[in-house]
Amino acid sequence: MDTKQALAALSSLAQESRLAVFRLLVQAGPDGMAASKIAERLAISPSSLSFHLKELSHAGMVSARQDGRFIIYAADVGAMNGLIGFLTENCCSGLPCGVNDCTP
Repeated sequence: MDTKQALAALSSLAQESRLAVFRLLVQAGPDGMAASKIAERLAISPSSLSFHLKELSHAGMVSARQDGRFIIYAADVGAMNGLIGFLTENCCSGLPCGVNDCTP
């Protein structure tokens, strides 16, 4: 992940509803969740949810697939791990975490 991608990912998560959506999708796992179920679980109006899912999707943090008449959204775990890796790339001055009081 490069700086531009990391900024887009962080920006997409830097809003309460979008962060809640992403966390719910992480909990749902690879099967994901229909947009209607996300809206129901988080009490977000469908129009607002559509906007938030678009932002997360454009940042590469979620993926969408058609399943019949439903759109199923899932967290992109690879993107999430890429972001975590980018943020911790230079952790502990290049030493493994746990050395020199640097905790994981």
